Amino acid sequence: MTALRPERESDTSYGQQSYGVPGAFEDWSGGGAYGAPPQPGAQQQPYPPEPEPQSYEPAPEARSPRPQSYEPAPEPYAAASYEPVPEEPYGPPVDEETVALRIPDPPPAAGEPIPGSAAAGGPRHDGGTHGGRAARRKAAKRRHGRRGGGPDTRPAEEESRAPLSRVEARRQARARKPGPAVVASRAIGEVFITTGVLMLLFVTYQLWWTNVRAHAQAGQEASSLQDDWANGKRNPGTFEPGQGFAILHIPKLDVVVPIAEGTSNKGVLDRGMVGHYAEGALKTAMPSDKTGNFGLAGHRNTHGEPFRYINKLTPGDPIVVETQDEYYVYKMASILPVTSPSNTSVLNPIPAGSGFTEPGRYITLTTCTPEFTSKYRMIVWGKMVEERPRSKGKPDALVS
Repeated sequence: MTALRPERESDTSYGQQSYGVPGAFEDWSGGGAYGAPPQPGAQQQPYPPEPEPQSYEPAPEARSPRPQSYEPAPEPYAAASYEPVPEEPYGPPVDEETVALRIPDPPPAAGEPIPGSAAAGGPRHDGGTHGGRAARRKAAKRRHGRRGGGPDTRPAEEESRAPLSRVEARRQARARKPGPAVVASRAIGEVFITTGVLMLLFVTYQLWWTNVRAHAQAGQEASSLQDDWANGKRNPGTFEPGQGFAILHIPKLDVVVPIAEGTSNKGVLDRGMVGHYAEGALKTAMPSDKTGNFGLAGHRNTHGEPFRYINKLTPGDPIVVETQDEYYVYKMASILPVTSPSNTSVLNPIPAGSGFTEPGRYITLTTCTPEFTSKYRMIVWGKMVEERPRSKGKPDALVS
C-alpha cells in the first residue's frame, strides 16, 4: 500500500470545502442535513470539481470555531502504526514513489563487478561496511561478540551428510592407514637422513676438530720440551716410545712440530707430532750419528697434518732438527712423489731412489698420498749440511 501523499493532507484541498464555506457539505453530498440520504425525485447534483490549491489563508473570522474535542491532524508520516521498511541487502533498491514491479538489470559482463556487491562499492555480504579496521572490528563484535568464534565454514554437504555405519567407518579408517610400501619408504628415508647427518659430523670431526686438538697437544709438548731443556731435566740418550726429544723446523712451510720416539698413531702421530722410525727392521739412525738415515713419519691430512705441503719443497730448502744441545741443518735433495707403503728401502742408510750413492748423514720424510688417503707414500730426502751447537745461537736458516 502506498503512503499518503503530503499534498492531500493539507488544508488547501478538501479542508476548504468543509471549513471554508458554510453549507458546502450539503451541496456536495446532494442532501440536506449532514449524512441524510437524498430525497426521492430530487435531482442529485454532480460532485463539484476539485478546486485548485490556494496559497492564501482565509480570514480568522470566516473560520468556524473548532469543537473542544478536536484533535489536530497528525503530521505526515507520523502515524503510530507506521514502520519503516528496512532496506534489502541485495537486489535493486525499492522505488520511493511506487512499488510497481521492475525489469531486472541485465547481468554484468565478464570482469565487471556485480552491482550491489562489495567490489562495486555496495554492502558486503556479511552485513559489514567497507570501513577501516575499527569498522570491521565493530561489525565482527556485532556478529559474534568480542571473543566469539567465526561462522561455521563447513560445507553444507558435510553438515547434511548422514552418519556412517560402523562397517563403513572401519573401511575408511583402514583406507587412511599407510600401506607397507609407504611405511618402508619412510623408514628408509629416515635411515638415509640419519646416516647423512652422522657422516657430516664425522667429516667435521676429522677435518676440523682433530687438527684443533692435535695442534694444541703438539704446542703443549713443544713448550714442555723447551722448558725441560732450559732447566736441564733431560739428557741426550735413549728415549721411550712417545717421548719427545727434538723439534723439527721447516721454515718454508712454517712448520714447527715436536719429534717423538716411535710412529704409533695413538701415542705420537694422532697427537700432532712427528714420529721417528726406531723399532724393529725400520729402525733408523739419530741425527747425532756420524752416518745413517734419520727417518720421520707424519700425517699429511688431519691430526695436525704437519707434512701436508712437503710436496712443495724444492732442492736446497732447509730442514732443521733442534735438539737439547745441537741444531742439525739439512738441505732438501730429492722427492719421490708416489711409492708403495711396503717400500722400506727408502729408509736404508743409503736410501734407494734418493740419488745418494755413498754413506752420509741423511734425513727422510714420509707421508701418505694422495691427500685424504693412505694408499701410497710420498718420500722427501735431505742431506745434512751443518751441525751447530745451541751455545752458538740459531743457524741462519732459522734466523732469516
